[in-house]
Amino acid sequence: EDVLIKGCGKDETILSFKDSVNVTGLEALNIRGITVEDLTILDSPGDAFKLKSVKWGTLRNVRAIWSGGGEPITADNYAERVHVSCTNPPFNEGDPTPDYVPSSASGRYGIYPVESENILVEGSESIGASDAGIYVGQTNTAIIRDSRAAYNVMGFEIENVQGGEYDNNIAECNTGAFLIYDLENITRYGDTSVMINNVARNNNTYNFAHSGLVSVVPRGTGFITLGYDNIEVLNNTFEDHSTAAVIYASYELIDGKNNTADKKLDPYTEGLHIHNNVMKNSGYDLPPPDLEKLANGEVESVLPTLIGLKNLPTLNDPTQLLGSLTNILNLGKGAHIVWDGLRDDLDEDCPYPVDSNGDPVPMWDSGKPIHTNEHPNPSCHYNAYKFDENKARIQPEWGSCIHDNDLDSDSAPYLNFHGTDGLELVLAIAEQDFSILSPTGLLDVLEGLLNLPSDTNLSDHDCQARFGKTLPSLPRVEIPPFEPSGEFDPAPSDEVVEFYCSAEVADGEINREALNYNCPTLDQYNLFADAQDPRSMPNESGQPFVLNTKLFSDYSTKYRVVFVPPGEQAVYSDGQDGNNVNGSIVFPEGTVIAKTFAFTDESQGTEVPVETRLLIKRRNSQDSAVWVGLPYIWEEEDGKRVARLAMNGGTASVAWHYRDADSNTLLTGSTDGYTIPNGNQCVTCHANDDQPAGSAPIGPKPRNLNRAYKAESAFMGTSGQAGFPAVNQIKQWKDLGILTGVPELTISNGVATNIEHLPRWNVPGDSGETANSAADIESRVRAYLEVNCQHCHNDKGAASNTGYYLDHFRDVNASYGVCKKPTATGGGSCGRQHVLVPGSAGSSIVSCRVAAEDDPQKMMPPIARSVAHGEATALMDQWINNVVDSSYTNASACN
Repeated sequence: EDVLIKGCGKDETILSFKDSVNVTGLEALNIRGITVEDLTILDSPGDAFKLKSVKWGTLRNVRAIWSGGGEPITADNYAERVHVSCTNPPFNEGDPTPDYVPSSASGRYGIYPVESENILVEGSESIGASDAGIYVGQTNTAIIRDSRAAYNVMGFEIENVQGGEYDNNIAECNTGAFLIYDLENITRYGDTSVMINNVARNNNTYNFAHSGLVSVVPRGTGFITLGYDNIEVLNNTFEDHSTAAVIYASYELIDGKNNTADKKLDPYTEGLHIHNNVMKNSGYDLPPPDLEKLANGEVESVLPTLIGLKNLPTLNDPTQLLGSLTNILNLGKGAHIVWDGLRDDLDEDCPYPVDSNGDPVPMWDSGKPIHTNEHPNPSCHYNAYKFDENKARIQPEWGSCIHDNDLDSDSAPYLNFHGTDGLELVLAIAEQDFSILSPTGLLDVLEGLLNLPSDTNLSDHDCQARFGKTLPSLPRVEIPPFEPSGEFDPAPSDEVVEFYCSAEVADGEINREALNYNCPTLDQYNLFADAQDPRSMPNESGQPFVLNTKLFSDYSTKYRVVFVPPGEQAVYSDGQDGNNVNGSIVFPEGTVIAKTFAFTDESQGTEVPVETRLLIKRRNSQDSAVWVGLPYIWEEEDGKRVARLAMNGGTASVAWHYRDADSNTLLTGSTDGYTIPNGNQCVTCHANDDQPAGSAPIGPKPRNLNRAYKAESAFMGTSGQAGFPAVNQIKQWKDLGILTGVPELTISNGVATNIEHLPRWNVPGDSGETANSAADIESRVRAYLEVNCQHCHNDKGAASNTGYYLDHFRDVNASYGVCKKPTATGGGSCGRQHVLVPGSAGSSIVSCRVAAEDDPQKMMPPIARSVAHGEATALMDQWINNVVDSSYTNASACN
């Protein structure tokens, strides 16, 4: 709380992350009050500055910059290289550029506050991001002011924000300057943003994004809005944009009428108020079409071509025909303001949406639903609030008002290009839809041809003349003063830590007083009978356990022990009743969970413990329970093995050669990059998903514990923890009295058949389905994804902002990745367009990312692995190629 990170100035403090194995430069999670100022982050593999789940966050006088495709920025040349001018941006890849060479290998976001509240970015700069330079997303109340973005794909981006503001910024030499929009299938939806006193000029750099929505932003765009309501654009200057100064569009253009998979999203931009702006030299050089993307049905990728092709004399309004003949002079050109001309139609049969309890979701004063990702996806897009009792559209509230702008005569003022009207035949042939040749289809073609030419009548948006009123000015955004919570625990003195951690305890007893402190060495807690070996017998009532499917960590074998305090009990809970969908066991205060990572080489007869991680459930000074994660690294000191606290993490060179205990597969290999996570990374994975707060346990859930105990490694034989009985673990915990609330269990082959059971991902048939059947493969892949990815990819986890959720209870649909476009691009998209493409692992982002090595942008999970899990990747590819097909919900969205 109330954290300050301060450099000596963004030209004086340059932090280079060029060779970092972590994807993010500076990352702040779950903080109340943080200010970062006066420094530069250089060459971060992914995002430069990231704030997530922050309340009151300020980024002031900071810079994010990448070396790009030119010479690397170094300690010898940074003084000149970090100052990037904008004179002649490259229209096409490979064009000479005197100032900066953009690169798709650069990280995604420069400045990236997401899922936060009360965010201020001021006096800052981003250069060279392969997605957006300065972004605020899925956030309540945000201001970006007095900042600059250059040579990014998108200069500035407001995404799914409730209450956003651009004020007095400069965007130049980006692909697109400013964006305000809502993205589908993520945590929340936006409304109400102001863009005032900004300058957008010469944003004509070719689009160098990998994939995603930003990858289709046409170079030469000043401002874009898509599917976002209530925007005021005033007192801005737009100069020298080769496509358009302003583009406003709808998801209907991208997905087709009523085809947007996320029915919580309003596909249309409405309440758009554009006035008192200056626009010069727009639409003079439209980028060429990408025919490959068009063949794949990605209409949005050829938006400039649509604009140019349809800049023709008007055919459907005889009164405008003569005046529009001059349009032929603009064939192949854009305009100052471009609209796709698509509007919502009333769906009278669509009921008001409800939450998972069947209660109506909250609404704005206008009657528009306020959705979050916790609400189920409705069957239809509710829009009755846009129409009056006579079913007429309420104007201008649900339209757009454009007036009092200084539109230079060097360019066409305005184009409404009517979406894809007139191109029905072309698009149908591209999609091999030959039903267009039927009588009904041909009639659609003829009707569409009437709307082939663009309308140029800007008076359609003169709200004062049409409705006797215009849209009111929106209120400026105000960030409330910071309010400290007072809820934090001061660190104990070294003397206090030494007193409790050095206390002597009887043999076989845990030093429980020390559990309230971060002891310098693991042996000070006295968890194990042999202080030098965490595989030895646990003290007190420590109980070893294994999991059906475990987190992959570079082929390490793991020794897990839970220590429930004497006289206390954990409480059984599973996900079967719907009240606890993640099925987490509730452990009492004072519980310790220890997990030791060892590397086994059966060919050499060795096994080396490298690290032990502890999760300790404590009670803080506010009388709240909190889990604390502590990493310990094993070292050799004076002939003894000692595990020392390593809150900064570490690395190790490791090798393995052993047969897996479940599959009997021989696993062999080595890496010099095995990573021990730092203390903050414990929170990254373990926070948010489970209760209570802190680094809550992920693995010990009933469905993952429901098996007979069997040590992961055969190295220990029957000694130490390997000698515990091979019985069902949940029944054993119940019989020992450390777990209460367990129903009567029916055990068969070590598994309780009447409660949840997560299959072993690498044992065909362990799902209960026929071995290697489609159902069996899917069940085992989903088990693997749940354990290795879901702890972040859930609607409260570290990756909640992606909208890609892998909870076990979800259907395999858009939120599970089926034909879902990525929320961000960068190298992490692998140049692919969808997370999961039915029948094509080679086109699926998820397949690329779990197989990636040596690239922090791509590797998933991003923490605690350096090599790919080849066997799991093969199973996932088998699932995508042979199981997931066109019958899966949202599969058609890949076309």
